[in-house]
Amino acid sequence: MTGADRKRHLSPIPSSGDTSAGLRALPRPVAVVVGAGGVLGAAHVGVGYALEQRGFVPDMIIGTSVGALNGAIAAAHPDRAAPWLDQVWSRLRRREVYPLGHLPSRASVFTDRGLRRLIARSGLPSRIEELAVPFTAVAMDLGTGAPALLDHGDLASALLASAAIPGMLPPVEREGRTLVDGGVIAYVPVLAALKAGAASVVVVATGPESSPLRPVGPLRRAGAVAARAGMLLLHHQIERDLREVSRHIPTVVLPTGIESWPAPWDFGHARRLISTAELTAGRFLDGLGVDGPGLYRAEDPAATPAGPGGTSTSPSAMEAGL
Repeated sequence: MTGADRKRHLSPIPSSGDTSAGLRALPRPVAVVVGAGGVLGAAHVGVGYALEQRGFVPDMIIGTSVGALNGAIAAAHPDRAAPWLDQVWSRLRRREVYPLGHLPSRASVFTDRGLRRLIARSGLPSRIEELAVPFTAVAMDLGTGAPALLDHGDLASALLASAAIPGMLPPVEREGRTLVDGGVIAYVPVLAALKAGAASVVVVATGPESSPLRPVGPLRRAGAVAARAGMLLLHHQIERDLREVSRHIPTVVLPTGIESWPAPWDFGHARRLISTAELTAGRFLDGLGVDGPGLYRAEDPAATPAGPGGTSTSPSAMEAGL
């Protein structure tokens, strides 16, 4: 059955603490895939609240960049990570992640001291294998350009590698490889989930590059042209990978409902991002129905209706096999 053949699926709103019908229908093992996004990672917390409120616990978690840090905390505390992350994101400021006042290395503008401190305060075990839920951090091998799937060994270095924005934060030497931010090659690492044996995936992605494209007027400034081109590059990478994985397994993309995204350095919008994403993702989950492989997502994540059952899982939004 193709996406064009599917009917709209709406399920009753579950009681608090119950897994929604759509989530129950997902074949196991289910992977939660947490994408990159820097400061926009606050929206991950809102989606995490929506999943936890519905009693959902994944079988594996795979994250890139800030999604690796958020994902590792969720893997350590699979049923109560959202409140902890809420406290972190609500208090986080730029200088804690990108500290000034220290001489950078030749390979980066900022040091990773702030990120190291943040990881150290996160209550995480020292090794990936000690997490409660199987976890993979995705980085990129700077020598070969291949993805590096870090699913064992030292956890802190894996998170630093996955978040090492090229030029901004220093590369990480690990197991004989030089590693940088996984968002370069897998902004939303659904292919890694398929490779890991997931039978279905729940995607937590943020930012305009993860949303439907919208037309823009003429761009006359160099910065605006570069930003638009970079966004399009990531958008097409994400769409390509989502469509490939959805040909094989159910692929659920949770909306955030956020229309106005903050600047990359502005950590002052966490509360708005968290609350909006929690409400929007929750409404989507309450109306989700899953029927075989395909791409299940809202028509426009920023325009999900406010009423119960407002999830858009119409045929045009479930592009199986396309």
